[in-house]
Amino acid sequence: MKDTPLIRRLGLVPYEPTWRAMQRFTDERTAATRDEIWLLEHPAVFTLGLNGSRAHLIAPGDIPVVQVDRGGQVTYHGPGQLVVYPLIDLKRRSLGVRSLVVALENAVIAYLATLGLSASGSRAAPGVYVEGAKVASIGLRVRRGASYHGLALNVGLDLEPFSRINPCGYPDLKVTRLADLAGIESVDAAAAGLEPHLLAALGCGQSAISTAAQAVSSR
Repeated sequence: MKDTPLIRRLGLVPYEPTWRAMQRFTDERTAATRDEIWLLEHPAVFTLGLNGSRAHLIAPGDIPVVQVDRGGQVTYHGPGQLVVYPLIDLKRRSLGVRSLVVALENAVIAYLATLGLSASGSRAAPGVYVEGAKVASIGLRVRRGASYHGLALNVGLDLEPFSRINPCGYPDLKVTRLADLAGIESVDAAAAGLEPHLLAALGCGQSAISTAAQAVSSR
């Protein structure tokens, strides 16, 4: 079972404790530690990458801003967005950082194809786009040969907060969501649809699933 990641469906969980739990998991893992993939939502928050510029925060208002240790610029998380955190031993999966980014992009592209949508990734600005509008963002950190942070797929969330920032550091970047593209508003439905494509893109077998939200708070 070591080669099969544990899928944890954590529901709606606060951003900062989840980030710290990812760090602890990564710092404490050994060569024998099983990979995990966390599927969840966050309350409204802007996150700014390690070297991100606060100039891209136009008018955050009452939404908190957290500077974190991933790559990239500023993005928004909120209820109705599916967040995927792949806690992956890259050597075990024979992945580099770029190939992990491409794997995450390809998983979303394959899922969107099942909904009749044509999507693409971008080497210049990692993520997934439909007709030039960004539907999924990617920002990673690799430490001790393992990844954390990950992917955010817009499902049914309110897109207004994206107007308060330059998303991913790009002024006037259009963002979109599955609710408008394909009538998918449920994060659970999107997670179920994405999961097999995610596992296939990462070269994984069938997953074991845990719904124990205490996985975050107990670490």
